[in-house]
Amino acid sequence: MYRLSNSFPYLLNRVGVRMGELFSRRIAPFGVTLPMYRVMAALRESGDQRLSDLSTVTTTEISTLSRLVGDMKRKGLVTRSRLEDNGRTVAINLTSRGRLLVEELMPIAVHFEDVAVANYSEAEVSRLKIVFREIYQSLGSIEPEIEATKASVKSKRKSPANRARSMPRAKELAARVLTPPARRRGSATLRPEAIVACGRAGRWTPAPEWPSGRYPSPPR
Repeated sequence: MYRLSNSFPYLLNRVGVRMGELFSRRIAPFGVTLPMYRVMAALRESGDQRLSDLSTVTTTEISTLSRLVGDMKRKGLVTRSRLEDNGRTVAINLTSRGRLLVEELMPIAVHFEDVAVANYSEAEVSRLKIVFREIYQSLGSIEPEIEATKASVKSKRKSPANRARSMPRAKELAARVLTPPARRRGSATLRPEAIVACGRAGRWTPAPEWPSGRYPSPPR
């Protein structure tokens, strides 16, 4: 029987969230966040990275990563420049300040890892890392299922039967929008029956029997 507290994704995420939360608190005095550290660590391994490359390595959405890199650039941690051999590509690199900072933070990251796997042998830890990489690759097979589901739902929404069912509701909503509501001016209620539409669209005049000085304002 399925139990959330015993499911693999839940247990895996629980470990990641716990370690990330602790590491974030540990490096907060340095003025950086966990996502910033990941970007700096990735750039230390390989420079001249594009935003899309960093997005894959750090598992961060490009829009979020773009804002993050902008913040890091203002802090003087990274640079953004166009490649000499490809002027259309923007390369991201560490500044000297960013490199010094990440090299100061990396021993802290190693310490956290050592504490987390202290009860396992080096061979077990190596095997565990291999398993995690294999699981990540295996999850790619779910992508076609997601796309197929999206296409199926989209097709159902466009089916003639669904369009026919939605038409009465659409007409009802349109009737409500086009029917002028009762208006209030002071303590008097101005009913739609007392308003007469002129020939030109958008202009309204009060019915002749309406008391003087209490006419509704023209619709905006």
